[in-house]
Amino acid sequence: MGILSVITFLPLLGALLLNLIPSSKTSTVKWAALGWSLGVFAVSLTLLKDFSSNTFHFQFTENIEWMKGMGIAYRMGIDGISFWLVLLTTFLTAISIWFSFYVNDRVKQYFVWIFVLETAMLGVFCSLDMVLFYSFFEASLIPMYFLISIWGGARRAYASKKFFIYTFAGSIFMLLGMITLASLHQKATGTLSFSIIDIQAQVANGKLWAGAFQLQAWLFWSFAVAFLVKCPAFPFHTWLPDAHVEAPTAGSIILAGVLLKMGTYGFLRFVMPLFPDVIPTMAPYVMTLAVIGIIYGAIVAAIQPDLKKLIAYSSVAHMGFVLVGLFSLNHTGMLGGTYQQLNHGISTGALFLLVGLIYERRHTRMFTEFGGLKAQMPIYATIFLIVMLSSVGLPGTNGFIGEFMALMGAFESSFAGAYGLNLGLAVIAACGVILAAVYLLYMFMQVFYGPNNNPENQRLKDIKPWEIAISGILVVFIFWGGIYPNTFLKPMEASIGAARLMAVSPAGNRPSWAESDHEIDAKMNLVYAPNRDGSKITEPLKGNEAVLTPANLHFPVKQATNLEANLSR
Repeated sequence: MGILSVITFLPLLGALLLNLIPSSKTSTVKWAALGWSLGVFAVSLTLLKDFSSNTFHFQFTENIEWMKGMGIAYRMGIDGISFWLVLLTTFLTAISIWFSFYVNDRVKQYFVWIFVLETAMLGVFCSLDMVLFYSFFEASLIPMYFLISIWGGARRAYASKKFFIYTFAGSIFMLLGMITLASLHQKATGTLSFSIIDIQAQVANGKLWAGAFQLQAWLFWSFAVAFLVKCPAFPFHTWLPDAHVEAPTAGSIILAGVLLKMGTYGFLRFVMPLFPDVIPTMAPYVMTLAVIGIIYGAIVAAIQPDLKKLIAYSSVAHMGFVLVGLFSLNHTGMLGGTYQQLNHGISTGALFLLVGLIYERRHTRMFTEFGGLKAQMPIYATIFLIVMLSSVGLPGTNGFIGEFMALMGAFESSFAGAYGLNLGLAVIAACGVILAAVYLLYMFMQVFYGPNNNPENQRLKDIKPWEIAISGILVVFIFWGGIYPNTFLKPMEASIGAARLMAVSPAGNRPSWAESDHEIDAKMNLVYAPNRDGSKITEPLKGNEAVLTPANLHFPVKQATNLEANLSR
């Protein structure tokens, strides 16, 4: 067991240790929880030291036999796609616990559930075995259910049950798909395995689907439905606004910042690598759902009287941009969609935090209860403005980079006539950016401008130094991601290049995680690079490797090449 297991289970150990502290010592519990969460974040930062951006292969891998006869093992590893999601999880959990010093009811149990949730989320992003992934994926429902049902708002019972039933029901289809894939792997190789590396290797060489092509579309949707519910995408989104509105602030931060990313991560980790023959056919359908979600989420957000519900519906719209980028199926769009996952986690997490700060003072989130807060709370207003503009996608902020690249990818594929994508979808999606500016600017005007006639608002004081610090950290990442995005884009680029070629290349020309001599070069081509250790690659490729599959970054990959022909050349 290595560093990934340490990072994954440290929060669970923290939950056990918190149980040793008497419940009456709430201050001790809070400081211990904060200290432990910061420690977990610090340990996760050690991944930065040894993580290599020069390979798409999994790093920090662990493989321990678990249920050998059933093909199930404890397999862990991360690549450029999951790397930043692990760091985002540990970072936002620490931020959420810091904010949760406001909690005074059942304090110990509250922090215990947050730590259990953190372990489940980290397990999702690190798992390389489908059964292990499914176990963590479902385990994340339990702590979030209790966080909403115990520490939530007036309709917490309804919201928590709806959240659990929706997401659990969607996952059942994925479990059936996983069992079928393992069976197909056994049929193709004679060995039962739930390893995504083993299964994808048989997809890459064309053997897995050779005798079961008709199943591929059905299995695609068995996974896609589970991940569309989790995103959530239209029309599977209805659980999200209720869950956000009723959840405690820390729950909303984690839900928006991390839990929703499990859906889009699932598309990158499972759907695109495992169902390549139907991906180009299904891309227009998924993108259509994403575009509907963008417009629908924006329109419904514009008429909300509740700050939290407005942000919840904006999440539906913003996650639509992630899906638009991923299913543009070109490098620019997929890289932008993946980056937008991180941006949404920072910006929307910050919005929920800021709404939580004002709610703790006024115990209301209704627009009609506010007005003129800019003069009353100038520092709070300034930070809120920056975060809101990031969510709008203002150039110079992280939100602009992700949305621009996702839309650029959609336009490039549409203009090229690739994958049956319609230019109208890209145009309508772009209109969603305008709608986001409308409802977010309207919300800001209602809350921070106009007369301050409410006596309850007139007694408000600006946010405290520790509150400035916690929100200021998020502002730093908003500008960092907008001004120098290569910090975050470079480590994920090779993995995105591989995911794209896995999805759109013909059998025999697909990258394989199982082939250590497969690599992605600087031009995003699949190349043959023998004698490279996939777990410890520190040097970039030399540039003279044989090209196995050309990237053709903005157009469909041509099927005129194959491994033997390229290697012979």
